[in-house]
Order: sequence, then C-alpha cells, then structure tokens
Amino acid sequence: MICHEELDTLAFAHIDCDAFYASVEKRDNPELMSKPVIIGGGKRGVVATCCYVARINGVRSAMPMYKALEACPDAIVIKPNMEKYSKTGHEIRKMMRELTPMVEPISIDEAFLDLNGTQNLHGASAAMVLARFAKRIESELNLTVSVGLSYCKFLAKVASDLEKPKGYSIVGKEEALSFLRKQPVSIIWGVGKVTQKMLAREGITNLSTVQDMKENDLAKRFGSIGLHISRLSRGIDHRRITPGSGAKSISSETTFNTDRSELGELSSVLRNLSEKVSKRLKEKHIAGQTIVLKMKTTEFKSRTRSRQLTDPTQLADRIYRTGREMMVKELDGTKFRLLGIGVSSLLSDETADPLDLVDEAATKRAEVERAMDDVRNKFGDKALELGLTFKGTKKI
Repeated sequence: MICHEELDTLAFAHIDCDAFYASVEKRDNPELMSKPVIIGGGKRGVVATCCYVARINGVRSAMPMYKALEACPDAIVIKPNMEKYSKTGHEIRKMMRELTPMVEPISIDEAFLDLNGTQNLHGASAAMVLARFAKRIESELNLTVSVGLSYCKFLAKVASDLEKPKGYSIVGKEEALSFLRKQPVSIIWGVGKVTQKMLAREGITNLSTVQDMKENDLAKRFGSIGLHISRLSRGIDHRRITPGSGAKSISSETTFNTDRSELGELSSVLRNLSEKVSKRLKEKHIAGQTIVLKMKTTEFKSRTRSRQLTDPTQLADRIYRTGREMMVKELDGTKFRLLGIGVSSLLSDETADPLDLVDEAATKRAEVERAMDDVRNKFGDKALELGLTFKGTKKI
C-alpha cells in the first residue's frame, strides 16, 4: 500500500464481510471455529453461504444441500437466523456511515463507500481510514471484512474479491487496463454462464480480446451487453455511489421436504411467508408496489410471476391475496419443491395502504392486522396466529 502511486487519490471502496452468516455463527459459538459450517435449509434446500473451511471441500453458495453434504459430509448445517444477521449488519452499516454519508448498501453484508472529501474530517487518506475500519470491525465485532479500493465502483468490487478473506486490495487508474487485460470475461458484472457461452462461441473468453476489439463492433454484434463489456474491460465506469439505495426487494421463500401441489397446503405456506415479508417491511418503514411470486418445480424449473399494485403495500393480507391469485393460475397438477413471495419497487410507507373505499372488507382486514401487530409487538410473534398460518408452520 505504501508504495502505490495513487494511494492518496483513490476514494471509491467496496467492503464485503467474509462468509458473513457463517462467521456470525462461529463468533457466537466458538466450538464451531475450526469446523466446516453451512448455512442453509434441510436436505432438499440449498446452501445460502458457507465458511471457508467448507469452501475448501468444494461447497459453494446456491449448491443443492445434498451435493454440499456429499462434498463435505462432516459439515455442520445451521438454519439461517436472519434476525441475528440483520442486527449485526446494521451495526456494521452504522460504522460505515461514521466514515462517510455516501454509503450504498448492496446487501446485508456489503456496500460501496465514497470517501471523497473526507480526508480533512478523518485526518487521513481513504486508504488509511478503510484500514482502521477493517481493524475496528475485527476488534469490536470479532468479524473480518475484505476491502477493495479504486477510482470506480466496478474495480472497487473486483478488488474486494481478490484476496478474500480479510483482504485489502487496490486497483489504480494507471494500472487498470493492464490488470483487466489478464482477466476472464466472467469478471464483468452481468456476464453469467449463458453470456459467457455466447461470447466463447465467438472466441471471446478473456478481456484482452475485448480490449483489442472496437466498441462499435462489439455493440453491433452483441447489442447493449457488447457495449457494457467493452467499457468495463477498459475500466470505464461513470456510475456514482448512491447513498441509502439499499435492497431493491424483500422476499421470503421455503423449500419443502416433500413436493406439494394442493392449493390448501400451498396457501398455508404462502400466508406464513407473506407475514414474514410484511414484518420486515413494517420494521423498515417501507412498502412495495410490485408483488412477486416464485415457484420451483420438482425439475428445478422456476416460475416467476409479478403484479403491479395501484398503491404500495406492507400488509401481509394484501401480499398474500395478490400472491395467491397468481399462484392459483399455476396449479395445473405440477408438483412444486419451492415457494416464495416478495415485494419490489420499494418506497417509503408514507403512502402505503390507503383506505379502500370500494372493498370495505379489505379495510377491516387491514385494521385487524394492525391490531394483531400491536399484540405481537408487545407479547411476541407467536402471541396471535391465524388458523391458516398455524397450519402452514408444520414441518415443510
């Protein structure tokens, strides 16, 4: 770091917690420290994340649980505790905002920071401030983070992945072209497996090939993705860090131990998931205007349906009823292994759920739900349950 010529001028950072969920579990239970830990569902679920010990044995995020346990049979599987992870994530977010108000959360455990103009405030360069921050996280929360520092968002994110865990990497403007020239096309945001195969058929697997091609030619051959790849391959990224943008959606899903196709069973689960989403919306004082239903068949084929509402909502009743209407249309005898519900197009809750002058029953249900919320806030989430959700909490 001391020898880097651009050390005092770079101010765009990406901070990513290392194996966050698994690290929190190991912190809270030291007996797990040296053991392979997987965070995820049951045998039919998938890996949400895993510690680095498990990764050495071949376990990866989004891997089916049975494959993960085949690769690492000694792994300890822990069901996700989102409430605990969220609390720790908010502690870290608060520490970030002590460095700069320009914090753009990407997920519960990572964010972009713009430290331009903060040198006088902290009496140190962004590079030094970030090093102190990483040390503070480790000493106060007993967790580690990886830091990427650059002149743009794209390369800050790339840098934070270079030396995980507990990494600190810098990519300056002068070295960007030569650094990127050595990288595969998969390093580019938005270039997934399908796009990689498409590019490979054209002989494009590395960014050196992209850099040697004209931008116009790439745009003609591949459209907007060609333009996107061309610019990022040269380190051109003019996007600014937008504070407070946070999550773009809130959702909840579950994988069944046995496949389901009956409306009654699926409705019970859907209502239970809708209440979880509603609870998070209310806690964050936000609402969503688009309801998104997700279903996955036994053949792992996903069906995603969405519906735009006239007004944003945070009510479990409205989320459930909208999701159920979409779900009924999918029940054609197909068996499903996964069901999820979520909301997107997030807004402040100031304009959420106005009185329904047409459907008086909907207004009454909203009043009942808010009354139930008051009881639950005072006596706990299980103080009041609908018969439908109670049925849906059976082992799934």
